[in-house]
Amino acid sequence: MPVTPTYPGVYIEELPSRVRTITAVSTSVTAFVGYTSRGPVDQAVTITGFADFERQFGGLAAKSPVSYAVQQFFLNGGSIAVVVRVASGARAASVELPNSSSDVDQPAGTALVIRAKEPGAWGNGLRVSVDYATRTPNETYNLRVGGETFNDVSPDPEHPRYVVDVVNASSDLITAEPPAGTDPRLRPDPVGTVSGAFGAELPAIPDEDLEVKLRGGTETFRTRVQGEPGNLVALGLALEQALRAIPDQPGTRTFGAARVTPMGNRLQVVSGSDDPATVLEFSGAVATALNLNASPNVTAYAVGGEGGQAGEDGGLPGPTDIIGAESAKTGLHALRDVEDVNLLCLPEVCGYPTIDQQIPVLAAAERLCVDKRAFLLVDSPSSWDTLNRARAELPRLDPVRSDHAALYFPHLEQVDPLTGRLRAFPPCGAVAGIMARTDSGRGVWKAPAGTEARLAGTRALTVPLNDPENGLVNPLGVNCLRSFPVIGPVVWGARTLDGADALASQWKYVPVRRLALMIEESLYRGTKWVVFEPNDEPLWAQIRLNVGAFLNSLFERGAFQGVSSREAYFVKCDKETTTQNDINNGIVNILVGFAPLKPAEFVIIQIEQMAGQIEV
Repeated sequence: MPVTPTYPGVYIEELPSRVRTITAVSTSVTAFVGYTSRGPVDQAVTITGFADFERQFGGLAAKSPVSYAVQQFFLNGGSIAVVVRVASGARAASVELPNSSSDVDQPAGTALVIRAKEPGAWGNGLRVSVDYATRTPNETYNLRVGGETFNDVSPDPEHPRYVVDVVNASSDLITAEPPAGTDPRLRPDPVGTVSGAFGAELPAIPDEDLEVKLRGGTETFRTRVQGEPGNLVALGLALEQALRAIPDQPGTRTFGAARVTPMGNRLQVVSGSDDPATVLEFSGAVATALNLNASPNVTAYAVGGEGGQAGEDGGLPGPTDIIGAESAKTGLHALRDVEDVNLLCLPEVCGYPTIDQQIPVLAAAERLCVDKRAFLLVDSPSSWDTLNRARAELPRLDPVRSDHAALYFPHLEQVDPLTGRLRAFPPCGAVAGIMARTDSGRGVWKAPAGTEARLAGTRALTVPLNDPENGLVNPLGVNCLRSFPVIGPVVWGARTLDGADALASQWKYVPVRRLALMIEESLYRGTKWVVFEPNDEPLWAQIRLNVGAFLNSLFERGAFQGVSSREAYFVKCDKETTTQNDINNGIVNILVGFAPLKPAEFVIIQIEQMAGQIEV
């Protein structure tokens, strides 16, 4: 800030730099849109590894090409992905937790509604347990689901640990809702069998066997409660040891993993069965003494089970589901709010029965990529099982020919981890991973193809190609995947869909188009400081300095042609580009040019036989 001199001496004043750094944006953040077994619907979720995908979207699923594409993306070098789950008619599983007692002078009814946080059949596997083993067993309770535990929660909305607030604020699996039309202060019944209340002195245990049956079964199991427990904790431990002494059926842990928990002045007995409907029923003199022959409850409440709504995955998304609605930002349009998306993969689309069904989705995706300065990776239709068929049906993709898209043929043959068998997969996920790996190691200006672009995990290709066959489709803008001895399967093409020889497009090559997109987006973000600045020569000089510094950094890394910066790029911003009329209208025009590197697609080696030399 300006210094006001008041005494003789030296004053130090710091001045702001005129250089504003322009940073190159990301080039390989890849978006995947389609069906997954779980996850939020029509929301863009950023993940940084396949473990993230497994946690949030359920991992590999046989009906989910997206899940395999994401796995191949990270396997081939990808680092950041954005996943949008699309589900058609999916429904979330739920269960109503009952209160069947009136020990708090309240009528019986539904105490709490538990619902899977996301739609899909995955929610049917959730199991909820309830117990009253808290510091205030007559007022609060513990709720457990999956690996999540919510201790000391209360059904009272005025309580600081109100169950609905606690669960909804921290659970990744479920949401809790108060019951409609009933008193919200009801507590759910604890699972298992709960004994009657014990007094200050424990009852004497008869010298007889405790009789146990499984509800619906005919066999009676007998065991002996050993010792003379002096307190409720010791009694619970003795009862648990007695139950665990009962032999289990092979492969089950109904008795071997049984649990007995003190809850205030009561005991809760829960079987160790994986089946939530397994119920232990006690009888005999010992059960009467311990008051264990009351109404037993289930081992756990099954979300989506009896009395609840079953979760459904819904039908596989069709073209309209993938496209979605721009106004509601569903389907593809969920990506519009994501700042960094560079590549777009739609691995389900190639599996649609006809190309006519694929065209509308690819067209919508291409328009999105133009708006977002992104690049679309198009999988060849799965019906292209021969080269001749690919050549015959390629003209049907003419409506989606674009310099913002590239087509890859054929599909990959890899081992399906779920079955151990070879299976064909769309190549877009693996190609996106190779692009990310190439960008990181060499730069976005390097073609993501060649002997370095090996397809990890690929055993073979659905259509093997040789050089002459490759030469039939390469001039048409088709990027082939090839397999070479020793090297293995690789990407062997780097043309956009606008790169057919007949079109003579300036955006013929993938690296040229992607480099331009990176420069455009970097300058778009890096020149926002210009807005509302005084529009005159000092501003223009700053723009030339800042944009020139950015382009020079790319030149030094080998992004452009030429041996000098003058040959590689130029930045023009002066009174020739910005006239007085532009200034009056608040416009500043910046002209940027660059000389892109183009891949050495055809290597021609000329060999000449030397004639004999005459020595002089």
